[in-house]
Order: sequence, then structure tokens, then C-alpha cells
Amino acid sequence: MDILHLVDRLEEVVKGSSRLLFGNIRLVDERQIWPLLDQMRISIPDEVRRAERIIREKERVLAQAHEEAERITTLARSEAAQLTAEHSIIQAAETRVAGIRERAEREIQTVRAEADEYAFNTLCNLEQELKRALTVIENGIQALEVRDSSGSPPPSRKHPPSEP
Repeated sequence: MDILHLVDRLEEVVKGSSRLLFGNIRLVDERQIWPLLDQMRISIPDEVRRAERIIREKERVLAQAHEEAERITTLARSEAAQLTAEHSIIQAAETRVAGIRERAEREIQTVRAEADEYAFNTLCNLEQELKRALTVIENGIQALEVRDSSGSPPPSRKHPPSEP
């Protein structure tokens, strides 16, 4: 039975009892009071047990909620750390790629410069060799012309002399 209902019935019994003259004293019929008190003794523990069950259930739900919140927080931190690590790895990779690209471009410039220098030097050497060869050819022609002026007929030229 509901404890509040029993309290209301007790109050009705007290209010319905007769008052003594000149005071706040009432005469209450014990036959009406004792059964109500017995029912209260029975009902109060039930109410207390129900309240305790409700409190335990509330505490259990709160504990579950705290555990779930902690699990979600831990998971979020883990994912954040993983994303941060992945971001750091990506940044490191991008930095490394930029460095490799920079080095490759410098090496390309160095190789081009060396190739240009090699080609220039080779062409200069070839020019010198060709000038020496041309000098030898011109000297040979002059020697033949000098000999020709001494009395022998000049040889016929197949190719006209080229001008330097």
C-alpha cells in the first residue's frame, strides 16, 4: 500500500478524534490507529527498498554513461592522435618529396652545365684540331705551289681552296 495514502488515513483518524476541553489534546481510538501503524511498518520498508532500487538503477545508469563517455573520449583521442600522426607523416613525406625534387633540379642544372661545358670544350678542341689541320693543308698547298714555281707544272685542283 502507498505510504502517503496511509499517512492520509492516519491524519483523518487524528482529525476525526474528539478533543479534550481547553487544549490540543485528542482522544484517539487505538483500534483505528494500530492497524494503520502496522500497515505503515510494512509499507515503509517496501517504499525504502523501491527507492533504494531506483537509486541503484540510477547509479548503474550513470556508471554506464560514464563508462560510455570515457570509451568515446578514449576512442576520439586515439583517432585524433592517429589523424595527427598521419598528418605528420604526410607533411614529412611532402617535405621529403620537395627536398628530393629540389636536389634533382639542382643535379639536372649541374649535369646540363657540365654537358654544356664538355660540349664547348670538345667543340673548341675540334676547332683547334681543324685549324691545325687547315694550317697543315695550307702549308702543303704552299709548298706545292713553291715547287711549281720552280719549273714543274702545277697539279690540277679538284676542289677550289676554301677561305677560312
